[in-house]
Amino acid sequence: MDDPDVRPLFPRPLRPRELVALDLPVALGYAFVLVVDSPAAHHPVAWALIAAMTLPLAVRRRWPLTVFCVVAAASVAAMALGVTREPLAAAAYALYPVALTTRRRRWEPTAAIGALTVGALLLAAFGGVAGEPEVRRIVETVVLGSLALGGAWTIGRAVRERRAYAAHRAEQAAERAVTEERLRIAREMHDVVSHTLSLIGVKAGVAAHVADRRPEEALEALRVIESTSRQALTEMRHMLGVLRTAPGEVTGALSPAPGLAALPDIAERAAAAGVRVDLDVRVTDGGLPPALELAVHRIVQEAVTNVVRHAAPAACRVSVHDEGERVRIEVTDDGPGRRVLPPGPPGDGVAGHQIGHGLIGMRERVTAHGGEFAAGPLPGGGFRVLARLPLEGEET
Repeated sequence: MDDPDVRPLFPRPLRPRELVALDLPVALGYAFVLVVDSPAAHHPVAWALIAAMTLPLAVRRRWPLTVFCVVAAASVAAMALGVTREPLAAAAYALYPVALTTRRRRWEPTAAIGALTVGALLLAAFGGVAGEPEVRRIVETVVLGSLALGGAWTIGRAVRERRAYAAHRAEQAAERAVTEERLRIAREMHDVVSHTLSLIGVKAGVAAHVADRRPEEALEALRVIESTSRQALTEMRHMLGVLRTAPGEVTGALSPAPGLAALPDIAERAAAAGVRVDLDVRVTDGGLPPALELAVHRIVQEAVTNVVRHAAPAACRVSVHDEGERVRIEVTDDGPGRRVLPPGPPGDGVAGHQIGHGLIGMRERVTAHGGEFAAGPLPGGGFRVLARLPLEGEET
């Protein structure tokens, strides 16, 4: 896992000219060292070979393979003519961007190259070569050159694989974030549509039932349907605006997510559907975090919607209490309605066998915040939904 405290050396990717500016001092400095150290520095051929070995290094990131071929050929020629005694250090410096940028092929023996590099390192550190000085010099040059080239290639390939793995991890994280956001929006849309259609269905039934005998009551039911549908459309536009907004884009038309201040609206709409709601909200002066307020609002909305759908007409009590480390949400009613309960793990207070999306959605919200959820019928009649959400917990 990447360390979040590690910061890149440069705040942005460097431009090609800036990369050349970084490599040019290295090329010039190494050329100066070779000129000073060369036994044939006074000869024009030596100057040409040293220039071919070093100056192309300034553009090694622009044309990696071409620069490596030029530098490697000049290095071998310089060693063969006795111009320099360096063991392919410049060629290794040019080989690194080749290993870093070239796509890996199936037959490429990177592991074998790494093993041979380790062997060359051990031979250079602990081994000795017997024989004539000229033979020892040639063998040492080959060993050190292999060590430099093999090390540059292995390190370049390792860095490439590391970057590819990091990019894959980032892509997976982005895909996971998109999926989680879609699930969250789907849950929000379910809550809005379920709550609205339940109220509209109840009031439409009332209007159809009393249209002939009490037209004024039917007209009031139609007004409630109009008001409820308008509010639902507003919330749907808000969520669709989130879906249509590009990542990182800020849109001023998006309204804030509903919270505790919108609970009286839920009670008012439920009352219009025949459910009297008694609200008891006790939280600290600072309020709750926005994400937690939204979760509390949706849990209360879905629980009251279930009362409207299954138990109306009934009396309902909603309590939201800040208990210090947790916020407690409890919704109870005295209605005779039968609920459809989702299966849950033993001891979670959910005892049914049929799946109800509303209660499943509430339990998912509570679980996402690391809380506890229970729902079930009361001994004396009615139904209770109970949730406890930690105030300091992070959404998962």
